[in-house]
Amino acid sequence: MSDPVVVLDDLRSESEEVDRLVRGLSDAEWAAPTPAAGWSVAHQIAHLAWTDRAALLAATDPAGFAAETEKALAAPDTFVDAGAEEGAALPPAVLLERWRTGRERLQEALRAAPPGARFPWYGPPMSAVSMGTARLMETWAHGQDVADALGVVREPTARLRHVAWIGIRARDYAYLVRGLKAPDEPFRIELVAPDGEEWTYGPADAVQRITGSALDFCLLVTQRVHRADTGLLAEGGDAEEWLTIAQAFAGPAGPGRSRGERP
Repeated sequence: MSDPVVVLDDLRSESEEVDRLVRGLSDAEWAAPTPAAGWSVAHQIAHLAWTDRAALLAATDPAGFAAETEKALAAPDTFVDAGAEEGAALPPAVLLERWRTGRERLQEALRAAPPGARFPWYGPPMSAVSMGTARLMETWAHGQDVADALGVVREPTARLRHVAWIGIRARDYAYLVRGLKAPDEPFRIELVAPDGEEWTYGPADAVQRITGSALDFCLLVTQRVHRADTGLLAEGGDAEEWLTIAQAFAGPAGPGRSRGERP
């Protein structure tokens, strides 16, 4: 997806969907535990607000972002949790307004970015499109954590296309962060979208193949479901191995979900 307007429109829609999940919650519901150990609903929204702020800094003040990156490198195991803790300690109304304001400022910055602009990030530099796609992926994934905490079943949408795409693009990164060599050959990915359309990626004659629902694939690459709890089918040892380590996000490999914790 190369049109930044389409990506950013979908990011706004995804954010609004998560916003609807949390507006009007009681203090007890804001404090409800989510599948992420030690993180409440408030922590999830605080993390989204924190990451939106980091993305805005990257898009508008690269030097300031570099300084923040130095702080992150000095405490690589705690800086994400620290940002979530700081936001989660705020009154819910203040936290929600911080997230709303920050995500809209990021929208404005990315929409104003000149063609070809690239911004620093914790992984490779990003264009406005890739930054918007990454924010959508995270918003959807952390929104899933919130929905799980509240016992809400969300209807999947065509916006999953962005999540699937970034998960596929991050294939080799999943190997890199684990100190493994990525396969040389491309994979064929065939996913059934929420409306029944088929989304296909990679050469049709590839030996290594993955097929299944787009929802299952997106839950897996965001580590919101265990591999064994999906209906995804893999043909080839490399394809199966990737499904056990896939991650769509930058940073260290996460612990993922245990078997039987299907949303």
